Amino acid sequence: MTDFGLTNYDYYSNRRDMELISNIVESLKKILEEDKKEEQPLFLKTSDNLILNIARKVVQEKKKTFLIGITGESASGKTVFVDNTIKACIKKKTEGVYTVIRCDDYYKDTSKELQEAGSYEELFKTGFSFDTPDVIDLELMKSHLIKLKNGEEIKSPKYDFVTCISNPDGDLKKPAKVVLTEGLYVLNEGVRDIMDVKVYVFTPLEVIKERWYSRAALRGKTGTAADLQFQDVNKTAQKYIRPAYQIADAVINGMVSQEYIQKITDDIFNALRNIGI
Repeated sequence: MTDFGLTNYDYYSNRRDMELISNIVESLKKILEEDKKEEQPLFLKTSDNLILNIARKVVQEKKKTFLIGITGESASGKTVFVDNTIKACIKKKTEGVYTVIRCDDYYKDTSKELQEAGSYEELFKTGFSFDTPDVIDLELMKSHLIKLKNGEEIKSPKYDFVTCISNPDGDLKKPAKVVLTEGLYVLNEGVRDIMDVKVYVFTPLEVIKERWYSRAALRGKTGTAADLQFQDVNKTAQKYIRPAYQIADAVINGMVSQEYIQKITDDIFNALRNIGI
């Protein structure tokens, strides 16, 4: 027995864990320092304890699910960032490595309201908003995330942005080592407490506006209907989304290229492999 009642195994295991954590922290700090030198860095802000918390979870909680919540304004690049990160991290999709939960899939069915109004333009004139938390079933989404963290399968709903129909018989999602959840309200109060890492994607408003109008057209919203909704998007973002910037563990640049995301993620994974993780 060693001091404090630890066996030799416990002592050397704890010592090895601390060395691994220290090595991970130093390696990730170097990557972040190099990133800061870029004209368009990926990381715009990180919390003081982010790297240490990640290192501890990687080493000491290997068997537990790592839940990452990613938010940002509409058209800021959340979905694109998640998809590009997956492409960069997972060269070949392997079951059990990651699962993605999209907040957009949890929109409540509003097809009846749309049909009664007759068009999106008339629906928006009634004061209806698609950009407030109450139009998304956040309770269901949170319960699904908790189940995934506990090793249970879930079936996420499927939402049609043209018809506003929500189909409860959506996609089967299996538990995985990493669960990525992205959307407008994944870091809202009542949801963010279950996240291991909170990420905010920041993109300049003029870029958001251009992206948003392009996407709105694909969803059947143009002209006055699009203008009315974008005004609402901007107003509700100030109240419900932008405050998440302050509580995020990391603020990500929504302007970076897929190639640079791949470079950074490759650097991170190579560093972890070299350390022996």
